[in-house]
Amino acid sequence: MGRKMEWAGLANHMGGIPRKLVFMAVGAFSKIVANRLNSTSVHNANTLFHLVQSRPSGVPLLTVSNHMSTLDDPVMWGFKGFPIFNAKLARWVLAAEDICFKNTVLSYFFRLGKCIPITRGGGIYQEHMNEALERLSDGAWLHTFPEGKVSQEDAPIRRLKWGTASLIVRAPVTPIVLPIFHNGFEKVMPETYFRGRRPPFPLCNKKINIIVGEPLEFDLARMRQTAISTSRNLSLPTRGWPSISPNKMDELAQRCLYATISEQIRTAMENLRIFSKSFQAKGVKSIHF
Repeated sequence: MGRKMEWAGLANHMGGIPRKLVFMAVGAFSKIVANRLNSTSVHNANTLFHLVQSRPSGVPLLTVSNHMSTLDDPVMWGFKGFPIFNAKLARWVLAAEDICFKNTVLSYFFRLGKCIPITRGGGIYQEHMNEALERLSDGAWLHTFPEGKVSQEDAPIRRLKWGTASLIVRAPVTPIVLPIFHNGFEKVMPETYFRGRRPPFPLCNKKINIIVGEPLEFDLARMRQTAISTSRNLSLPTRGWPSISPNKMDELAQRCLYATISEQIRTAMENLRIFSKSFQAKGVKSIHF
């Protein structure tokens, strides 16, 4: 499949007016769900706000979070004070092709909403991952759900897919990586609300908690060398991945490197999940900035 309606995601498409209209409408919906129909508490919101608005020019931002419902994005950006209506500042996000891009109308809408189609199970070198890399090359903000699918269980963060790690390694400028953990969306939009289906509208009077972590640091030069050394002792079947620069890393070295980065991100997200327990127990009110 070609680069599905990528033209609709361009900032200058029809003067940018359709994109602005979509962000105004979706932003209003997110604000209502997060703040009027439900209550949202945010920890460390200033870190996210600063990186979205004031990070160094040309440096991309990559936020990662758990995935608890189909409403996580965009409602998680609807908390009070966040500039969700600003289409220029808004995140790009990897979105499941089989859900968000099922037909022409949906494809056009989600493209205007700065969504990049990803084929689940299509591998980390599928076509649209290159599009995600292009956005990072532009210094943009990209959000991913590295668990790969919705999970509404109160359970430890699962093993992460390697796509996010591959973007960190392959980006021309290493992105700032910011972990986020949230809960409450599983109550706002439960997967099995009635006869195994989601409710037609978001539920009300629920508590949403968003825990923003601190940026992660990756010593990629050292991690590459370690991965190359480790891979020399491995004998595993390969999948035909291309070698990547620098160091012309072969597939086994890449797999070692992606596994290490993914585990570091998973650990950070799990620590935020554990912290969220005490955050909820304190009953902290929404943080404004």
